[in-house]
Amino acid sequence: MNIVQDPTEGSLLLADLIGAARRVVFFTGAGVSTESGIPDFRGPNGLWTKIQPIYFDEFVASEDARLEDWRRRFKFKKQVGTAEPNAAHRAIAKLVAGGKVTAVITQNIDGLHQRAGVPSEHLIEIHGNATRAACLECDAHHELDEVEAEIARTGLSPVCRACGGLVKAAVISFGQAMPVRAMMRAEHAIERADLFVSVGSSLQVQPAASLPMAAKYQGARLVIVNGEATPLDGIADHVLRGSIGKVFSAI
Repeated sequence: MNIVQDPTEGSLLLADLIGAARRVVFFTGAGVSTESGIPDFRGPNGLWTKIQPIYFDEFVASEDARLEDWRRRFKFKKQVGTAEPNAAHRAIAKLVAGGKVTAVITQNIDGLHQRAGVPSEHLIEIHGNATRAACLECDAHHELDEVEAEIARTGLSPVCRACGGLVKAAVISFGQAMPVRAMMRAEHAIERADLFVSVGSSLQVQPAASLPMAAKYQGARLVIVNGEATPLDGIADHVLRGSIGKVFSAI
């Protein structure tokens, strides 16, 4: 394991590794978006230090839990609405456009990778996307603005116009099954990668944290870019510490 503390040195090393690779996969977590003003979840001042998460079973069983979940989603929607993609988002999008990066697997639910220019065919959102909503029964799409207006009008959590099922923000809650298609796409991308770069993830949330391990064991070089130590630093080929924005601004 090679630990690099200087962001400029880390940027040069990462650029060399990407240049030498044939198929690069990026795996991004909340640390990528904190520099855009989006709060993280598990950091020292993260969201889960202030409020308890609402589990999927609670959402399904309780109207009060559903309304509280929607209140949080609308607050998050306002935060995302004022945020802009940062240097890391833009650099990753340019690398995708250049053909080096075959997939961007993200834990983030803020939609900033899309806004930076990563096309849907290269983006794998394993924890969903908070900028839209869907029916839990038939998967029909629902606009957040329409959901917010309906709750304001009725005082009740929304149901699907198509089938009457519960409507939920299109994110994976605690206790909810991971999206099968997204995980299959992620596994397929990892099988073909020779460089796997984890950026801004605490690598504590399973099964997402198993993806860097799978890449490493299938022969890819593993690079971890993060401000803090992670549980997988010991198996990484290179660990780049410090500001993610500084590491990627030079790239």
